[in-house]
Amino acid sequence: MTFFKELKRRNVFRVGVAYLLAAWVLLQIVDLVLDVIGAPEWILQVFALAAAIGLPTVLIFAWAFELTPEGLKRESQVDRSSSITSQTGSKLDRAIIVLLVLTVAALLTDRFLNLERRGDEPAAEQIADSPATDSTATSGQVVSQRSVAVLPFLALSSGSDDEFFADGLTEEILNALSQLPELLVTARTSAFHFKGQDLPVQEIATQLGVRHIVEGSVRRAGKRLRVTAQLIRASDGFHLWSENYDSTEADTIAVQEDIAEKIALAMDVVMDEEKSETMRRAGLRDVEAFIALQKGRKLYDEAHGASDMIATLRQANQFFEVVQRRVPDYAPAYLMHSDLYIHILTNDATGQALSDTTEQEIENAMRLAETDYEKVVAHVRTPEERNDAEFDLAFLAGDWRGMPARIERFSQESGCSSPVWIDNIAVPFGYAQQVSARFREFRTCDPLTSISWMSEARSMFWSGDAEGALNIARQGLEAAPGQWLQFQLINNLVALGQFEAADREISIGIESAAIALVARMMSAAAQGDRNMGESLLNEYLQDPEASRFWELAYYAWTGDQENANRLARQMDAHSFGGPGVASVILWCNCGAPWDLEATPNLAAIIADAGFDWPPPSPINFPLKHW
Repeated sequence: MTFFKELKRRNVFRVGVAYLLAAWVLLQIVDLVLDVIGAPEWILQVFALAAAIGLPTVLIFAWAFELTPEGLKRESQVDRSSSITSQTGSKLDRAIIVLLVLTVAALLTDRFLNLERRGDEPAAEQIADSPATDSTATSGQVVSQRSVAVLPFLALSSGSDDEFFADGLTEEILNALSQLPELLVTARTSAFHFKGQDLPVQEIATQLGVRHIVEGSVRRAGKRLRVTAQLIRASDGFHLWSENYDSTEADTIAVQEDIAEKIALAMDVVMDEEKSETMRRAGLRDVEAFIALQKGRKLYDEAHGASDMIATLRQANQFFEVVQRRVPDYAPAYLMHSDLYIHILTNDATGQALSDTTEQEIENAMRLAETDYEKVVAHVRTPEERNDAEFDLAFLAGDWRGMPARIERFSQESGCSSPVWIDNIAVPFGYAQQVSARFREFRTCDPLTSISWMSEARSMFWSGDAEGALNIARQGLEAAPGQWLQFQLINNLVALGQFEAADREISIGIESAAIALVARMMSAAAQGDRNMGESLLNEYLQDPEASRFWELAYYAWTGDQENANRLARQMDAHSFGGPGVASVILWCNCGAPWDLEATPNLAAIIADAGFDWPPPSPINFPLKHW
């Protein structure tokens, strides 16, 4: 007790409390300044270490020295009868009160700023609503604090399925995190863009517009499994969480679920059993199924750049059918499975080549596509996904009743899911401006997918903002080059009368010889040059890739009403005629490409929807007189 009383008399306790409060306030100020100037995290750590080292030094100093009217003296040299430690203690008490006030103020300020930054509504955290806000750092986006991309895990072993296993594990984690409304999670297509690329996480995060990166590795040896995973803050490379898992392949699902939950917790998501269950339901939870899904995805992606798309999609469907048998309620497997039948229908309706496809397959394609979509509708996991699937099913089946309400509902939703066919109806039939903000959301979620940029540029274009659409198309071609985005850029240039620039873009940006001819046909028609257009059309019709789709568009561009009506009537009579011929309206950019009376099936579904006719014409074609 004598020692304790002596500590108290010498104000050692008061000095210690004052020091801790002052150090805490100072560290908050330093943290704020370092954040503003973008300094690395280690600088703050140095300050914190210095503060920790300083505490015992200050306490020893307070014990050994005393403040007197003549200044600091060693305590042993001060006469107890003339000591002023009580007065010094009173001053320290007042200093402690002031520091407490500053501490409380700092805590309240930090809490207020966090609430303001995160907001109460997930959409405010996820997506910046301003049209000037862009999804890449180069265009000045304010990146969400809780944004993350899950990069493909590296396969460190060389078994035949090990890479597919690693990709499947990655997608399971990504799907689980995507179920949390607090997080903005980059879509798979953009995240997997970096597969096999050895780039700094800061560079990847900048391209994806996120603050955090998840990366990891997988090694399989027989039934043994070793997984490493880490959550990295991109600004300074600091690991917010990391863990190694040594287990068996039978524990794969438990490992994946634990990784996803630990990442969510590390990003300040408040977890409960409902959220955990939602995350568990999002994936396949079956190792053989998620390996088959990755194999199917690989072929599916290859098909959309292959010369023989139908044959490659058939191979992909063999793997999707494995997924369907093992996990019959997994909606994405049915969605990708349907693509084969839709391409068969589209090619048949538009006169494109269908190699090795029987009449029976063509006859069954519509029924099989609808069956797949009915399964998608039955097994989707959110109301937004259900609306998307029901929209696509209605479009493909030609049942457009209630379409305006579906489009309205879609435009008011938030998140990263979208109907596949929304552009084909919403854009040409009067809703382009209304859905433009949603398309901006999609390319924020999926910034390295060309179609995301094209949808936004096209909706702006049909809204009458050709200059703005041109700007978005140029940005998109820098981030995610693609032929159809290049085609949209050319549409914008033609609409603006910049024909020389359009010709240059056709020469440097369109890989397909057939599509390059289509673009030149459109440009010639917009300039009123019928002779050039006819010459290009004849050349186009000699190409094996030629189809009635673009031939019909050409007749509309050049005002050949008779031939436009003839081809439209042929397409409309097909079992997929209504949706198929409707797509010409979007790509023609020419208002009414034919007389509506020539397409009775399309006329009926337009009447069911209550859409206006004719649609607007984003490009002026002087040869077209209706």
